[in-house]
Amino acid sequence: MNLIRLGAALFALLAMSALAAETGSVIRAHGIKAEPFRDAKTIATLSVGDKVEIVKKDGGWLQIKSPKGKGWVHMLNVRKEGVRKDAGDMGGLLGLASGRAGTGKVVATTGIRGLDEVELKSAKYNETELNLVESYAVNRADAQLFAIRGQLVTRKFDYLPSPEVSPE
Repeated sequence: MNLIRLGAALFALLAMSALAAETGSVIRAHGIKAEPFRDAKTIATLSVGDKVEIVKKDGGWLQIKSPKGKGWVHMLNVRKEGVRKDAGDMGGLLGLASGRAGTGKVVATTGIRGLDEVELKSAKYNETELNLVESYAVNRADAQLFAIRGQLVTRKFDYLPSPEVSPE
């Protein structure tokens, strides 16, 4: 029963996120592109510190509006500032759901955050695709042979330290 309630709450949060527009500031000077592609026509150039309204996300690109124009920028060039104040108390919950709660640090293993709301809602189990992904797995010997052929070298590094949790 608790799992059903949790699922309903997550669904409600995702549905409400469409109502809460985000803003951000530019952290690297970047051209506003006409389309979400690196080789698309540049409409204008954003400077560090410029404020933008984030309209939507498409893969690693953000569609933005700014006084300099409307278009697309790579998401790694914009620091999201959170949810609009008119989103009410849901802003904190949306922040938790998006991974941007608290310090604003995002836990991610890549520069791209993953699936968007539409993709999550339309996701369906696909055994064929799962089997395809699992077919890419290799054993240790094959991985070592690949590394040798590619002249890769072993590099040892320490794990990142555990984050300090501060009492709230």
